[in-house]
Amino acid sequence: MIGTLHLGCGFASRSKYLFGRVSMKIKLVPGDSAGTVTAFYMNSDTDTVRDELDFEFLGNRTGQPYTVQTNVYVHGKGDKEQRVNLWFDPSADFHTYTIFWNHHQAVFSVDGIPIRVYKNNEAKGIPFPKFQPMGVYSTLWEADDWATRGGLEKINWSKSPFYAYYKDFDIEGCAMPGPANCASNPSNWWEGPAYQQLSPVQARQYRWVRMNHMIYDYCTDKSRNPVPPPECRAGI
Repeated sequence: MIGTLHLGCGFASRSKYLFGRVSMKIKLVPGDSAGTVTAFYMNSDTDTVRDELDFEFLGNRTGQPYTVQTNVYVHGKGDKEQRVNLWFDPSADFHTYTIFWNHHQAVFSVDGIPIRVYKNNEAKGIPFPKFQPMGVYSTLWEADDWATRGGLEKINWSKSPFYAYYKDFDIEGCAMPGPANCASNPSNWWEGPAYQQLSPVQARQYRWVRMNHMIYDYCTDKSRNPVPPPECRAGI
């Protein structure tokens, strides 16, 4: 599957899902992709109370690192951006991007390496997306007012059209509408004890990403959040 940017394009799953794992192999826009955004995300499509789990791949000038931004919306509230510079060229080959979501956590992974974890801290009064099924979407669009170096780098339309490539879409989860008890069934493999937190190996990988490749975290942006938001204080 190919996504092409002249003005914007995208595709969506036929069903929505409540918990599970969704993954896609993507080869991102090569060369001078500044100002473009390739997004792979889940969205409840419920307007002001939407839940959403986002990968957004921010285009670059040739030779610069590709940045992936993740964001989480819960009950309509977003503004939870984190940015990581990928440690490889994601336009040279296909890589696997995965959103894993259960009652305990939402995990964003790149080739099996976790780059973002959003934990369920409802016990501390922090909302967690667990009531609204979400569809799976991918889009390729123009966002040169913010995407590359805060909007300083504009799209070079002489390089258009811009292409992103997709294959091997895979999802395991509770399709909605479907059996009413699916999402609450503790025997679903994604609710098992091994998936209620990162494994020791995953935890080491996650620390490596955060220490070596994270370039922005809303939790530590004092200009936006003089007091860290409650989900940040609850711990990653």
